[in-house]
Amino acid sequence: MNSFENFSFEYGASEQITPLVKRVIAKNPGPFTYTGTGTFIVGTKELAVIDPGPIDNNHLNAIIKACGKSKISHIIITHTHNDHSPLSKPLQKKTGAPIYAFLNEKMDTKTNNQFEEGYDNSFKPDVVIKDGDLIKGYDWTLEAIHTPGHTSNHMCYSLAEESILFSGDHVMGWSTTVIVPPDGDMDEYLKSLEKLLDRNHQMYLPTHGTQIDDPHDLVNKYIEHRNNREDQIIKVIKSGSSMISEMVKIIYSDVDPGLHPAASMSTLAHLNRMVKNKIIKVEGTGLKGNYSIF
Repeated sequence: MNSFENFSFEYGASEQITPLVKRVIAKNPGPFTYTGTGTFIVGTKELAVIDPGPIDNNHLNAIIKACGKSKISHIIITHTHNDHSPLSKPLQKKTGAPIYAFLNEKMDTKTNNQFEEGYDNSFKPDVVIKDGDLIKGYDWTLEAIHTPGHTSNHMCYSLAEESILFSGDHVMGWSTTVIVPPDGDMDEYLKSLEKLLDRNHQMYLPTHGTQIDDPHDLVNKYIEHRNNREDQIIKVIKSGSSMISEMVKIIYSDVDPGLHPAASMSTLAHLNRMVKNKIIKVEGTGLKGNYSIF
């Protein structure tokens, strides 16, 4: 995907991407955040702040500075991983703006944090939104698009005035997203990708990485990538490898073994989808399951 070298930015500085959209990037680079969390500021008079990011006072001040004298009227969250939502509360204390997000009170967030940033389990929105809801400011309209997969509560937001999709972690500008069960769901993720193909956005702005200027092409490539991975899984099961640990050694033979635990979780996400769709069957559960073809 895109590389560090072709993504020019300065931590703490605001970048005017379009007439209605600015971005400020938090200094929290890492294996799951790339260069850091990109916080988007939408509007000119009444502003929406999308994904304030992690607890970071420097980033909080950078957001406030980027907004200038304009009022922050909305704080909007794509999903509740720790690199996206925690700063919403400190930002609200400074601005009084309500926090908008999808709420899934039944989320299973008992995920090993070595595979992603972990969940902001104390998060509660002021305004609970659902798929299709419209959030409006002075000169902008955001449509909420529920895109579960990376997390069950993931929302993308469509900016009607500029044909832009704020794609969160659903479609990123540097890598495919991480799908970690139990809350991460590969079947929902692929359905959510297909959902985006029904829309004609000119640009995606992900929370991590560069803007995406040919979004349908990239979404189709991501779908193809996941389908190819499932073809590989079927092939290795037919060859006699029935355990995830065996599959990963074959499928990811050219990958650093230190990344195999993460690859195991991705493989599990695929297998869960394939079991659900009756492509394969399993004895036992999860990483210790014994998988076979029907």
